[in-house]
Formats: sequence, structure tokens, C-alpha cells
Amino acid sequence: MNTINSFSDYLKLEKNYSLHTVNAYVNDLLFFQEFLKSEFEHDDLIEVNYSMIRSWIVSMVDNGISNNSVNRKISSLKAFYKFLLKIKKIEFSPLLKHKSLKTPKKIQIPFSEKELNNVLNCIKYSEGFEGIRDKLIIDLFYTTGIRRAELINLKLQNLDLSSNTLKVLGKRNKERIIPILPIISNQIKSYLSERAQIENVKDFDYLFLMLKGVKMNDSFVYRIINYYFSNVSEKVKKSPHILRHTFATHMLNNGADLNSVKELLGHSSLASTQVYTHNSLSELKKVYGNAHPRSQK
Repeated sequence: MNTINSFSDYLKLEKNYSLHTVNAYVNDLLFFQEFLKSEFEHDDLIEVNYSMIRSWIVSMVDNGISNNSVNRKISSLKAFYKFLLKIKKIEFSPLLKHKSLKTPKKIQIPFSEKELNNVLNCIKYSEGFEGIRDKLIIDLFYTTGIRRAELINLKLQNLDLSSNTLKVLGKRNKERIIPILPIISNQIKSYLSERAQIENVKDFDYLFLMLKGVKMNDSFVYRIINYYFSNVSEKVKKSPHILRHTFATHMLNNGADLNSVKELLGHSSLASTQVYTHNSLSELKKVYGNAHPRSQK
């Protein structure tokens, strides 16, 4: 078995990475291997030095590949060579002293509370299955902060409406229990009643279905969010991830502590959650200005 196949198995079986993530890593390695063949007539990834990798980086930049994409591909290489170190195929990584290319910081702009109120309370949703489903999806994203893949893969058995909780399977197959509001439980009950009317359901185990009775896909969920928010927001980016971002920002703005938000989002470290705090700074300044005794002097 070659090293790329061994690496792929390692990511799937030991690291519990999703198939999508594993394929991305493998494709990056194959892309690099093709470059080695064309430029150096060499395809052995074990016998590689940093000069070869640097040539690949220069080639990608010259071909208009963004710094973000280049950094992601180099991250795949780093993971691969870390794996080779682990199995003692190499003695040191050729990327030991590599520094990532500089990238501009992207500021994710969350929806305002007014925009959420408008999309949930002012828009007229169609009656029946699709309208009830779409509104529930938006409200579930906003009130739980779950990821798009987590929502798509929710199963009926993950619901516990008696305790108002959802069991979510997150990244690297990590499970977490998320509380849901009573208003969401009621919406789920209405949705399930409509869902029961669908004929020829193929993916019965999954909570959210398309009208044809099959499990939803990524682009379908994105289109739902983009469609409804286009009616109430002029923001350029209108996606499920922005709703997750909005959940975290609004929670922090309204007094939730960082650790609680971290647990709800399913982050493994506080560093991942802290990216949401910059949006809460203006709110924090208001609280600080109103609360500190010196601010009145």
C-alpha cells in the first residue's frame, strides 16, 4: 500500500475525519505529486525537500491561486509529513521551518436582531410542509448555532422533545447534547405532523427531508437561507455559517459567557470561539461604560 493510501486510512480510521475532508487532503497530495512529476521528473513524496515545496508554492501563486488556498494545501502536506514522522518513514519534516503566506483577515458580519426578527416574524412562509420546514431550519440554526452538516444529518432518534434537547454529531464524530427552546419543540412537532404526510419517503431516519422524501444536501440548505435572508438583508454573505456566527454573537452580546458558547458550538478549544468576540466589543463597551463607577465622573 502506498503512503497516500496509508495516510488516507489514518485520517479516516484514527482521526475520524469526514470523507469530504479526507478527499481534500488526498487531492492536495496528488496535486503536489503531479507538480513534482512535471517539474522535477520525481514522484516520491518521501524524498522531497523544502526547495521543491517552495517551487510549488511559487507556481500556485503565479497561477492566481489565493494565499488562503495555498496555505490550505500546505496544511495538507504538513499533516502528511507529520504522519510519515509518526510511522518513522522520515526523520524530519521538509516543512519544519515553513511560514504560512499572509492572508487578509475576513470579518464575518452577523445578521442583526432586527433582520432575524424580520425573517422569522414578518415574512409570509408558504403553508404546508415546505414553509414549516424552512422556517424551522432558520430558527434552529439561529437558536442552536449548529453547523450545516450537523443539521442535515440530524436523525429522528436524535430528538428528545420531552427534555427539549437534540443530540448532534459534530466534527470528528464528537457527540454533544444541545438544549432547544420550547418554541422550537413546538415547531418541530408541527413539522413532524406535515412530514408524516409525505409519500414514498426514502430517507426515513433523517429529520429534515426534501419534498421528494430524500435527505437534504448542502447546496439545498444554503439556497433556503440565501433566499429568505435576501428579502430582509443587504449583506453580501447570507449563509448557514453566518447564522451560526449570528447565534454566537447575539449570545455573547446578551451576557452569555464564552465557555458556554464554546460548548454549545461544539468547539474543542476557546480559541475557536474567541473569533466571535470582536463583534461583541461594542456591546461590551456599552455595558462597561454604564456599569463602572469611574465612567460617571
